[in-house]
Amino acid sequence: MNKGTVENKDSFLGMIADKLNRPRKTDPVARPVWKNSPQWEVLRNANQEELVEVLKKQCLAIHTQLVETSVSDLKETIRQELMNLNASSLVTWKDERFFEYGLSEFFTKECPEQDIDSFTWDPTLSREENVKMTEKADVGITFSDITLAESGTVVLFSGSGKGRSVSLLPTNYIALIPKSSLVPRMTQAASFIHHEIERGNDVASCVNFISGPSNSADIELNLVVGVHGPVRATYIIIDDK
Repeated sequence: MNKGTVENKDSFLGMIADKLNRPRKTDPVARPVWKNSPQWEVLRNANQEELVEVLKKQCLAIHTQLVETSVSDLKETIRQELMNLNASSLVTWKDERFFEYGLSEFFTKECPEQDIDSFTWDPTLSREENVKMTEKADVGITFSDITLAESGTVVLFSGSGKGRSVSLLPTNYIALIPKSSLVPRMTQAASFIHHEIERGNDVASCVNFISGPSNSADIELNLVVGVHGPVRATYIIIDDK
């Protein structure tokens, strides 16, 4: 990943300090140590199976279908969900995990196992070309990088081959959730991202937190689903242990 550069940083910050009539502060900000950290106590001792049960209950609240499957049955599970959605076209990320889970050939036009027009986000094409293909798809399918049980949220790290439009533009969205990706809540996701940055690892410039289908209750407090994104969302939990 190419990293950007910051131009004229010192002169810019120096100018701000002058306007504030004080010396420029160069010491790093000390991270506060809080006496109480209740955010770490929620579901602290929950195991993966217990987190799955929490996620199931939350999916009912966010109008999201949840299906459990094994690695060996994953293809058939996806095929069944595509049939339930009457899908004739789909779009996926260009993601190594599709290969690791034996799905790479399943999502191709030449695949004899399914009769659905498939498109994979192509980093060699322009963004406009990819978006044009994606917005035509009935279903978008991605893997979840981190899954928050408490809020029913899938965390997606966008990047080359992983356009955020795949989870936003199609009428239906399917998230493939390895059980190992489950954590209690936002606390653990934020901590993971923070530590990745501290270690000097690249983190996606666009991180999406998606909790079921799009919805809004801004107008007279009436809940409307599918206002500005997928109308239906399906989470497929994969037992990857």
